[in-house]
Amino acid sequence: MLDQTQREAIAAELVQADIDRTILPRLTARYDGMEVEDSYAIQKIWSDRRIEAGARLVGHKIGLTSKVMQVATGITEPDYGVIHDDMVFESGSVIEFDRFSNVRIEVELAFVLAKPLAGPNVTLFDVLDATAYVVPALEVLNSHLELEGRTIVDTISDNAAMGAMVIGGRPMKVDDIDLPWASAMLYRNETIEESGVAGAVLGNPAMGVAWLANKLAQHGQTLEAGEIILAGSFTRPMWVFKGDTVHADYGTLGSVTCRFA
Repeated sequence: MLDQTQREAIAAELVQADIDRTILPRLTARYDGMEVEDSYAIQKIWSDRRIEAGARLVGHKIGLTSKVMQVATGITEPDYGVIHDDMVFESGSVIEFDRFSNVRIEVELAFVLAKPLAGPNVTLFDVLDATAYVVPALEVLNSHLELEGRTIVDTISDNAAMGAMVIGGRPMKVDDIDLPWASAMLYRNETIEESGVAGAVLGNPAMGVAWLANKLAQHGQTLEAGEIILAGSFTRPMWVFKGDTVHADYGTLGSVTCRFA
C-alpha cells in the first residue's frame, strides 16, 4: 500500500490534470503494490479538494456493473465515484467538449433518493423503498489516465472516470416501471450506435445502488436523501467528438439529448 504522502501527491496530480485536460501515465505503471484501498483514499482526497474549492457533493456513480462494460474495459468488478454539482447538466444542454480530456457516453438510470441508505446489509427492497424516482441519464466518461492497460486501481483513483452526467426524460416511481426491462437506444448524430436493457446491470439496476451503499459502509460513508445515484451503464461506452449530438430514447421514460461543441 501507499503512504499518505504518495496518496496526496497522486490526488494533486489528478486535480491538476482535470484543470489542464491532460492524460497522465497509468498509476499502476508508476506505483508498485498500489491497492484498491489506496485508490478510494486518493479519490476521497481529490473530491475533498474540489469541495474545498467550491464544488458540492450531489451523488455517486457506480461503474462496471454490467458484463458488457466489464468486457469493454477488461475490469471484472464494480467501482464507484462521486458526482459534484458542476458535473450535472440538463437534457438539451450544449456541453463544452474541451472541458474533458476525452469523451465517451454511457446509457444509465439515475436513482434519486428520498431516504438515506446506510450499509452494511442494504438489500434491493431497501433501495426500492428509499427511492423517490428513477430518471434517464447519460454519463460522460472522462479519463485523466491512459486507457491502455489500466486496472481498477487506476480507474477508481480517477473518480471511476466520471466526467459529467446529463439528466432528463420522465421521472417515474419504481412501482410504475419494470426496472430490469427499462431500455434505451443510443444515437450519435441520428444513427443508433448502442442499445440495451437495464437488467444488464446486476439483473436489476437497483442492485447496483445496494452494492454502493454496502461498499460505502466499508469506508464509513452513507448515501443521503436527495442524492443522485447513477446505477451503471447497460451499453458499451460510445466515443464522442466535438460537434456530435447525442440522443438516448428510453421509450416511456422519455429521452435525453445533448451536444458537444
